[in-house]
Amino acid sequence: MSHLVIALDGPAASGKGTLARKLAKHFNLALLDTGALYRAVGWSVLNDGGDPTSEKDAVKAAKNMGNIDLSNRELRTESIGAAASKVASMPAVRQLLVDFQRTFADNPPKDKDGTILDGRDIGTVICPDAQVKIFITAEVETRAKRRFLEEFGPKGTDQQYLNILADLKARDERDMTRSTSPLKLAENAHLIDTTNSDIEAVFEATRKYVSSVA
Repeated sequence: MSHLVIALDGPAASGKGTLARKLAKHFNLALLDTGALYRAVGWSVLNDGGDPTSEKDAVKAAKNMGNIDLSNRELRTESIGAAASKVASMPAVRQLLVDFQRTFADNPPKDKDGTILDGRDIGTVICPDAQVKIFITAEVETRAKRRFLEEFGPKGTDQQYLNILADLKARDERDMTRSTSPLKLAENAHLIDTTNSDIEAVFEATRKYVSSVA
C-alpha cells in the first residue's frame, strides 16, 4: 500500500470522531466517519417510517446510500445513534457498506497523503492491513457525561444523563456481541484510554505514535 491508512476504532462517545478529524488535518488525510454511514441508514429507515430492527427496511435504506447526505446534522442525534447501532448489527447491511469503505480507504484524493477511517470494525474487518491501528476508549460513565453535555449542556437533568448512560450501555452490548464484525481491539492496535485525558493530550500522544510507526 503506497499511502498511509489509519484505522481508528472505539465505542460511542469515546472521542474518536474528534481525534480522527485532528489526525486527518495534521497528516493531510481524507477522512471517512464510517459511523455516519450507519447513522444515515438508521435515519433513512426512520424517515421512511420503517423499523430499524427490520432487516428488510435497513437493507432497503443501505442500497440507497447515494441519496443520503452524510453531513446532515440530524445524523448526530442520540435517537439516530441508537437506530444506527441496531442496523449495524445486521450482516446484510454491513456487507453492503464494506465495499464502500474499502474503496474509500484504497483511493485517497490526489491532494491527500492517505486515508483515515473511524468506526467499530476498521482495524479488524475493513482495513486489516492498515499501517496504523488505534483503539480509543473511555469508561462508559465518562462517555455518557460527554454526550450529555453535547446534547443538553449545563441545563440538562439527571434523568437525561441516566437515559444517555443506559443507551450507551445498550449500544456497547449490541456492538460487542453482534455476530458480524463486533467491536473489539485488533490484535496489533494501539490502545488509548481517554477517561482522564482531554482531547489535546490524546491528540499529541496519538500524533507521536503515528509518526513513530507510519
